[in-house]
Amino acid sequence: MSEEKYFTKEGLEKIKKEFEILKKVKRKEISERIEEALKLGDLSENAEYHEAKDEQGMNEARIRELEEVIKNAVLISDDKGQKKCVEVGCTIKVKYDGSEKEFTIVGPSEANPAKGFISNESPAGEAFLGKKVGDKVNIEVPAGKIEYKILDIK
Repeated sequence: MSEEKYFTKEGLEKIKKEFEILKKVKRKEISERIEEALKLGDLSENAEYHEAKDEQGMNEARIRELEEVIKNAVLISDDKGQKKCVEVGCTIKVKYDGSEKEFTIVGPSEANPAKGFISNESPAGEAFLGKKVGDKVNIEVPAGKIEYKILDIK
């Protein structure tokens, strides 16, 4: 049973590009390596053949994985207008401990907390979802709780 995963337009394009390369380029390269290895004879001691077959299995598994991801992908709206509440795809401006910071709520595959991209499935992402401007959100971090106040939602 697969579940929906959220992607920005750019993130989904990256996944689709990898999928196409694996299917059209990598699959052909591996097939050619297997053909060449078969010409070497005895398969029981043919390391090139076994290595190529292993790589083929991994490539096919990744193709099936990406196919499933693409099939269940949900594209995040890139509408940058004012939002009423935090949802996946929003960029929020928050205040905490006298500082201000921006976070963008994205799907787990595009999360990069150091750059301000937090997963909708992370504790922080889950805590922000559904909140409105002016709401306060308490998030448990290793050092304790941090209270964030939502200043803006885009």
